[in-house]
Amino acid sequence: MADENITTHTAPDGSTHTTVIDRGTSSSSGGGWMFGLIALALIALGVYYFAGMSASEANKNNAVAEAAKDVSNAAQNVGNAANDAASAVSKNN
Repeated sequence: MADENITTHTAPDGSTHTTVIDRGTSSSSGGGWMFGLIALALIALGVYYFAGMSASEANKNNAVAEAAKDVSNAAQNVGNAANDAASAVSKNN
């Protein structure tokens, strides 16, 4: 915030003279740089967090796919066992 000093002088003849002294704010305080660095750090942290979530989602999807493959293999084994049992029964009759 700027500091202003306004001084009004009145001469004996009634005329006035006003002096304004303006001390503007300095832009070299570093507050903008600090805010930028904090914002950059937060963005980097968010990217890291969401990248980790994506990897976790991919791991979950791979686990589900592997489980589905195992179920398919088990069903195939049951089908093969049923065919073997049916062949053994038909040979004995």
